[in-house]
Amino acid sequence: MTDSHGKVRTTVEIYGEKYTIVGDKSHQHILEVSKLVDEKMNEIKGMNTYLDTKRLAVLTAVNIVNDYVMIKKELEDLKKKRREEE
Repeated sequence: MTDSHGKVRTTVEIYGEKYTIVGDKSHQHILEVSKLVDEKMNEIKGMNTYLDTKRLAVLTAVNIVNDYVMIKKELEDLKKKRREEE
């Protein structure tokens, strides 16, 4: 659903909790991102069953940002290599 400011409102479920996400990305994009967060939380919980939800959320954020930083670095390296080849 889009509000009067052109923002997309999407209700998602992450780790058994419902959240309403408001943003300028498509409904499909918000669902995809939320699904990945949910999958990562469940993956980490499966390896660390003793974690409470707060610690699980922090570890999930750290894992996702780690993936982001690694991909960002790889992209920067590829761009640098491409410039050098030109």
